Amino acid sequence: MMTDYNNKAQPTRWALKPLPEMDNDQFRKWQELLESRTGMSLPIGRKVFLQTSLGTRMREIGCSGYQEYFEKVINGPTGIIEWTTLVDRLTVQETRFYRDIDACNLVTDYVLTRPIDNLKKSTLEVWSVGCSTGEEPYTLAMLLSESMNTLGLKHYYGVTGTDISTPALEKARAGIYTERKLVTVADTQREKYFNKHNDGRYEVIPAIKDRVCFARVNILDLGNAPMHGMNIIFCQNVLIYFRRWRRKEILSRLVERLVPGGLLVLGQGEMVDWEHPDLERVPSDNTLAFIRRPEKN
Repeated sequence: MMTDYNNKAQPTRWALKPLPEMDNDQFRKWQELLESRTGMSLPIGRKVFLQTSLGTRMREIGCSGYQEYFEKVINGPTGIIEWTTLVDRLTVQETRFYRDIDACNLVTDYVLTRPIDNLKKSTLEVWSVGCSTGEEPYTLAMLLSESMNTLGLKHYYGVTGTDISTPALEKARAGIYTERKLVTVADTQREKYFNKHNDGRYEVIPAIKDRVCFARVNILDLGNAPMHGMNIIFCQNVLIYFRRWRRKEILSRLVERLVPGGLLVLGQGEMVDWEHPDLERVPSDNTLAFIRRPEKN
């Protein structure tokens, strides 16, 4: 008889039974699957993380072995659904609003120092790569709103958040967060950009939500991503999961989508000593960022 893996109320005999230790052969199989499908590189030091993540999901669906679960993930339409759930567990990281205040200040300074005529003529396009549950792109929209108000300009800007996790994107579109996610938001910003629900959660106001859109994009498929002509690309705490050669490949794709004079913001330490002929490093001790050079005539 086949097990109904989609019903969490099904077999509970594994719920209290400890799962077997994952051997190195099994770890390599999962390691190769993750890297081939997502680009994520899990070193042997993260074997416990993988085993714990898989084990939690396996108990939920009543699956008793890593090989059995592996077969489920790679086979048939139900495998696609299960893979989506698993990727969400493995890739969604803890994040919050205004997470990197130095990078936030850099974005503000960048916008405020743009030629006013350029800002009046075209929409400012911003891309948050690996946006998870939406805190980063909403933060960027708030920063842009503040900057446009300071400059006395109409709000000609838009933010796109992309991620591989469908469940994370669903949460991002809802734009509703617990108070814990807002610990780094000043009271004035909280009152200005959030509506508080009766249950204590906070929802991003419509004026900011309307400026942000979300799309599912696998970072391995950036060549087909629809984003072009971006003024700011934010790619923090994403590259750490990839091998160095793939990081360079990803960054080259991002540079292609950056307009001359556009800003690329990375996470500190993610690409030490990396250079690109079309980019100039922004002088800063607290952020890792680059400006795309003007096109040569």
